[in-house]
Amino acid sequence: AVARALATRPRLLLLDEPLAALDARTRLEVRAQLRRHLAEFEAVAVLVTHDPLDAMVLADRLVVVEHGLVVQEGTPSDIARHPRTDYIARLVGLNLYRGQADGHTVRLDTGPAITTTEELSGPAFVAFPPGAVTLYRERPSGSSARNLWRCEVAGLETHGDQIRADLTGELPLTADLTTVAASELDLHPGASVWATVKATQTHAYPA
Repeated sequence: AVARALATRPRLLLLDEPLAALDARTRLEVRAQLRRHLAEFEAVAVLVTHDPLDAMVLADRLVVVEHGLVVQEGTPSDIARHPRTDYIARLVGLNLYRGQADGHTVRLDTGPAITTTEELSGPAFVAFPPGAVTLYRERPSGSSARNLWRCEVAGLETHGDQIRADLTGELPLTADLTTVAASELDLHPGASVWATVKATQTHAYPA
């Protein structure tokens, strides 16, 4: 279908969920081929997708629509590094919070403060990946992490080759850990844990 569409040398190509019906392995191969074709396409291509990986790999510029409204637009790298809504943060795999920055501290609108390496003033976002979160069953002593919160495990799910923990408490967040670590911590819904994140693993930017 893509070959037929490109054969007429159109000035505009619309791709509506082009990889949605493919299995995982085929999608990987077709995505790579489609990327090459679009790189050689000398007109405009518009891709509509709910798959963040398709968007990040295939697009030069993204427009994110929520509830019929454009909430953010920019290059894939900019949006991946500076998400501005919870929906976008989930798509790119980040924990995202909003608050008021004062130096290296961002006090969240609802919740505690987060220490960052960036120095800002005024409304700000703070983001960090689930893999930046370290979990303990007991309050850690001697930890170098500047951010420490008491949480409770709300749920666990397999995420690739890791376990993703959904946490509630002082700071709702998600954390990724290995299956071995999850087993050693005896994680289960309702378990109390301490979550830490180093300031160097956070990223703060103006809201």
